[in-house]
Amino acid sequence: MPRKQTPSPHSSKARPRSRKRPEAVPGFVYDQAKPDRVIQFVETFCQMSKGEWAGRPMKLLDWQKRDIIDPLFGWLDDQGRRRYRSAAIFTPKKMGKSTLMSALAIWFLIGEREPGAEVISAACDRQQAAIIAREAAAMVRASPELSQVLEVIDSRNTILHRASNSRYTVISADSFRAEGINASAVLLDEAHAQRDTRLYDALRYAGASRRSPMVISISTAGYDRSPNALWWQLWQYAEKVQADPAHDPTFFGKIYKADDDPATWFDEAQWFKANPSLGHTISLESFRADAVQARQNPAALNQWARYRINVPTEADSRWFSPEVWAACGSPVKPLENRRCYLGLDLASNRDFTAAVAWFRDPDNFREWDIDCLFWFPADAVAERERRDRIPLTQWIREGWVRTTPGVRLDHDAVAADILDYAKNHNVQQVCADPWNLGAIASRLQSGGLDVVEIRQSVGYLSAPSKLFESLVHEKRIRHGGNPVLSWMASNVQLLIDPSGNIKPDKGRSTEKIDGIVAAICGLAGASTANADDELADWSIQII
Repeated sequence: MPRKQTPSPHSSKARPRSRKRPEAVPGFVYDQAKPDRVIQFVETFCQMSKGEWAGRPMKLLDWQKRDIIDPLFGWLDDQGRRRYRSAAIFTPKKMGKSTLMSALAIWFLIGEREPGAEVISAACDRQQAAIIAREAAAMVRASPELSQVLEVIDSRNTILHRASNSRYTVISADSFRAEGINASAVLLDEAHAQRDTRLYDALRYAGASRRSPMVISISTAGYDRSPNALWWQLWQYAEKVQADPAHDPTFFGKIYKADDDPATWFDEAQWFKANPSLGHTISLESFRADAVQARQNPAALNQWARYRINVPTEADSRWFSPEVWAACGSPVKPLENRRCYLGLDLASNRDFTAAVAWFRDPDNFREWDIDCLFWFPADAVAERERRDRIPLTQWIREGWVRTTPGVRLDHDAVAADILDYAKNHNVQQVCADPWNLGAIASRLQSGGLDVVEIRQSVGYLSAPSKLFESLVHEKRIRHGGNPVLSWMASNVQLLIDPSGNIKPDKGRSTEKIDGIVAAICGLAGASTANADDELADWSIQII
């Protein structure tokens, strides 16, 4: 039985001391023994908890030791304190940075033997902030030595070392309170997802009374380059200190990325340049498969650039190119009496409302026909057409858009049209954005239709959005060349969260996208209708 004391690794065979590190500036000395002690602690006491390495001691990769741990812990000032107080590290996804931060969290908690250590992992929301904490907790449980001296409290995402009155916990921007924080170390995950700099600004100064505080930010590249975007501020500063360490000797910056020139992005040498763990935490075969998809899909290319080779993008590109969307413009097959799922997106009273119905091809299980209804208030047509130069009058004349009397959209008229549509089409469900739905839902339900609310969160809409993307790129839908839906498809920008979930983003999109949102709502209903035997196999395919 191990003794109940803080693990303390013995001296190890030291690696050769660095002769001249790239971060060297006058006034600081480098001591290889300091990072060697951290490395030995991690590789002795921290065990992996996931994948093929689960249950094995953590073995740091060369880049993690040479490029991250060595400089962060090896440089000292003339009083023996750590030189670096802040760090910004940018790598693509799946490089093992969260696992590394989990191990360092445990080191900061007990390895430095600081009484009353307060270690914090932070992120944009509590779920993201808890990722590092959960991995750290798993490491503690897997280690006989660590589990003897540390107490994990899962309900509070907290790890305690009672002998030194030290603790590790999580906070997030959405529940942050600055009072009372005296952090010895802060680990900020996914800086690109932070909505502003307030959390970082407060945490950066939370360790002012500590001897050697440390704030480490880890992230992939983002796309919002506004002056208030935290990731962009850190990225630019990291570039400056990489180019000239004397610019700020106390700030460590490290960016792994491919070259900015898109012509080089599919050169495998660039992949290794951006991904120091390629071949270890992610296979080259998987990387090549993602690259094939990125070549063929403009939206996937921007995601791939950010998440796979760490190149910042100005914005997430249009979801569908005109050519890809037009390839699905074949005439729809006859729709009368066919079963369908109808998605509904209610706009404001002075703009478009859209309904899109999904009909599975009776002759080909994998293909779909879609049919659209659009409404617009009649007395607002001239102003909208003049302001935004869209051929709204022509669309109305050709029957693509219906009007309701007055300057505000009449939801009773919309409900009446949907009920009339249901007389000739076997509408299984009306799947709708809950916003402003109450009155029209009552009308539809009293007319015998089943109304289902489709939550608009990225987590909920991601699966049908990705399915919709696949159907379009594989030419498995027919939209009949509807010009209104085609215009809306050309406007769509994506919201992509740190986990790779997607959904159409009305705020970022260049113009109206209500028809695409309605289409995804309808597909969400069609693809999850497991009670419907005819659709059950289809639902299984997308889960």
